[in-house]
Amino acid sequence: MKLFVCQDCGNVLYFENRACERCGHRVAFLPEKETMSAIEPDGEAWKILADKGESRMLCRNAEYDACNWLTDAGDTTGYCRACRHNGIVPDLSDPVQLAGWRELEVAKHRLFYSLIRWKLPLQTRQENPEHGLIFNFLADDPNSGQKIMTGHDNGLITIALTETNEIERERRRLEMGEPYRTLLGHFRHEVGHYFWDVLVREGGRLEQCRAVFGDDSADYGQALQLHYAEGAPPDWQQTYVSAYATTHPWEDFAETWAHYLHIVDTLEMASEFGMEVRPRVDRDGELTARIRFNPYETRDVEALVNAWLPFTFAINSVNRAMGLRDLYPFILSPAVVGKLGFIHDLVRDVAKAAKP
Repeated sequence: MKLFVCQDCGNVLYFENRACERCGHRVAFLPEKETMSAIEPDGEAWKILADKGESRMLCRNAEYDACNWLTDAGDTTGYCRACRHNGIVPDLSDPVQLAGWRELEVAKHRLFYSLIRWKLPLQTRQENPEHGLIFNFLADDPNSGQKIMTGHDNGLITIALTETNEIERERRRLEMGEPYRTLLGHFRHEVGHYFWDVLVREGGRLEQCRAVFGDDSADYGQALQLHYAEGAPPDWQQTYVSAYATTHPWEDFAETWAHYLHIVDTLEMASEFGMEVRPRVDRDGELTARIRFNPYETRDVEALVNAWLPFTFAINSVNRAMGLRDLYPFILSPAVVGKLGFIHDLVRDVAKAAKP
């Protein structure tokens, strides 16, 4: 994630800002330029200061304070690039569900920031009725007792609104023995399943992927039952990024995909702040990193890992000084780095092919 600047007064803007805190200008994200822009009323539309005064509409979900993006030029849906992928949203007349949906949209828009930066193929359900990417945000039914499960099915990603309840999310994290559980993590994981379909199976990379992640033809249902009955093998950290990744090659891919997005987006934010890690006691340089590069354009995964490890060692130590859990409580073994390399090459190949 980047830092942005108000075109009117030069103040720093953040991705979720709705207005500049210094000059009061309304601001919005312009997806095709990957930037935040100060905007001014122009009839029913808004004049974009970052794009030579061109006018554009705000996404219809701005009405609910659930989106701060502008629509594309020539758009006829009224929705931005991220919100065009929404299917079912919660009951917006319910203040609790509305607040939960807003939280989900914050995570979803951060996801789409990364997908757009890599120029990954994104089709809506209208463009591809069988396998377009669509999100359903569903609440549990108190009358029937039906509990919504977060998951992916052929391009349909369901996110349980219950996950926006911090107490419930923490209960589930503890119950499942997870070191980490966030809304953004859910989005990044589930979209990994979608891109396995699009980039691996349909993209002609199936055999290459199997060589790295294993044979995905193994029965998924049985694998899931076995995982919940017996748990992960004791030596899982040698070859997997998380215990859940041991369930099945599909989950291994989705977990690794999610961690790759975590790493790249966090390193971009660190680079924007010009962060540098140089411990005085580091004699061998193993804990030293200067993060002054664009991780979205890095050629090899080793450069990402070489910056990521010292950075997370430092931030984890800072968190511990505050009595907090580690920011990144995971181990990147050589085998996991190899899997991250596969994801890295996959998204880079798509990005290179998308360049004019």
